[in-house]
Amino acid sequence: MLVAEDEMIVGHDLCDTVSEAGYIVEGPFEDMSSAMLAFQKHKPDLAILDVQLGDGIVYPLAEQMMAENVPVIFHSGQLTPGEVAVRYPAAQSLSKPCPPADVIASVQSALEKH
Repeated sequence: MLVAEDEMIVGHDLCDTVSEAGYIVEGPFEDMSSAMLAFQKHKPDLAILDVQLGDGIVYPLAEQMMAENVPVIFHSGQLTPGEVAVRYPAAQSLSKPCPPADVIASVQSALEKH
């Protein structure tokens, strides 16, 4: 699982949450370029992406991942789940802050649908 989040505390919390649930995690990557490089080296089973990273909006990375059949969960403090659903109906989204149980439920749901 790949995690891209430019807020380091939030990113480490996300990684800890999914790792403690038994998933192998790469990240957190704080910018799109490092997340893209990690994605190109190893295609993850799933990605949790902050919408706004240190070097830009994550949509190009998300679109490439979805084109390669990688489920994406958007994690944003800026966009509502409804706004994300309009652009990416197949993707899930979580608002910040998000309880750990909701993160795990979304991960499990995305992997089951995949």
